[in-house]
Amino acid sequence: MHEVGLMQNALEIAFRAAGEKGANRVTALGLSIGSLSGVVPDAMRFSFDAMTPGTIAEGAELRIEEIPATCWCGQCSSLFETDDILTLCPCCGTPSADVRDGRDMRITFVEVSDDGG
Repeated sequence: MHEVGLMQNALEIAFRAAGEKGANRVTALGLSIGSLSGVVPDAMRFSFDAMTPGTIAEGAELRIEEIPATCWCGQCSSLFETDDILTLCPCCGTPSADVRDGRDMRITFVEVSDDGG
């Protein structure tokens, strides 16, 4: 399950962001996960829940936005959602592998606070 390593990296980034802001708590972490990224959102949630107790992110909220994959059809200039890397354009039937979005995972935000502790 590579999601454990991904969550470990995401939390390290969140902890670093808190330190840079002089905060002692991470209150929320936002991720966007593309449908073709190979990252399983439920596994990320499980990893987050397993890794945050005893850290400055204990009790924090994990918000995941799932991003659908989109492809571009050069034949008819259409942008369409897909579930596969190679797919047929629903408008004209031309094969397309020009994936424009949905292959990556990003940290979209880190919310921090200084609760005086």
